[in-house]
Amino acid sequence: MMQQRKLGRNAAGESLSVSALGLGCMGMSEFYAGRDDAESVATIQLAIDKGVDFFDTADMYGVGKNEELLGSAIKGRRDGLIIATKFGNMRSAEGGFLGINGKPEYVKATAEASLKRLNIEVIDLYYQHRVDPNVPIEDTVGAMADLVRQGKVRHLGLSEASAATIRRAHKVFPITALQTEYSLWTRDIEQDILPTLRELGIGLVPYSPLGRGFLTGALKSAADIPADDFRKNGPRFSDENLPKNFALVKTVEDIAAARKITAAQVALAWVLAQGADVAPIPGTKRRTYLEQNLGALDVTLTAAELATLNKTFTPEAVAGTRYPAAAMANLNR
Repeated sequence: MMQQRKLGRNAAGESLSVSALGLGCMGMSEFYAGRDDAESVATIQLAIDKGVDFFDTADMYGVGKNEELLGSAIKGRRDGLIIATKFGNMRSAEGGFLGINGKPEYVKATAEASLKRLNIEVIDLYYQHRVDPNVPIEDTVGAMADLVRQGKVRHLGLSEASAATIRRAHKVFPITALQTEYSLWTRDIEQDILPTLRELGIGLVPYSPLGRGFLTGALKSAADIPADDFRKNGPRFSDENLPKNFALVKTVEDIAAARKITAAQVALAWVLAQGADVAPIPGTKRRTYLEQNLGALDVTLTAAELATLNKTFTPEAVAGTRYPAAAMANLNR
């Protein structure tokens, strides 16, 4: 039996229960090198076979192609699955970034487009991907709430929102989950965002719980990153910062070696240990890594191991910001 985690509730009082580990589908269509649609579909279908019921995509991933891929993979197997997608990051047909849009009319139009690409009748969890600084969050969430009333969406979420914005949004309509980056090397939400979520009864869905693959120990130098991989421009993966950050990973590898498990399983076990309201969505496009990741569900870190990891991976110890400056400006609004 797959372990389950409960996120928040919607206006009808219905809680959203999801598999303890979900599957992030972004890298199947873009951003990471080595696209293989057939293997990606096989990975999604194996995840379902293994009891994973929580799948995450967004309209911007592959400029709609990722939603289409997920839709094709779950065809005939939709029942019991929790399909989450996101809106707000506008892109041109060629992939250029056009800005963030939280206008009510845009919210409703993009939901219709996502439903069509996914080939489903209702989106289980619909997130605002990034907060639009030019549109009051009350207006955006109000439009999202209309989609719930129309039966097109079941639960609402936000992504990379500040504690203040979360509070304002939750007053308009119950927010079920916040999706944000959270891992050993990205712990800034612990200061005020995570306490806010718990005060309001909102679940946490961490993306990049493996630090974009870095916490697996596979990336030892910048040369290990393909030229067409978006991590090539990431500050934490620069020639200057990567060696400093890799020194931190040795702690993960040491615990993994002592346990005879993988570094990825240690890193995921740490995230899973942060609370029963936390449901990470590690991304992979390969069946082998999917099965390795699921092995983390059988790992319970000791108090001593957790203390060692917490002491090693302080926010101050990590070199470099999560994203380049332009993308960082869109976070925590």
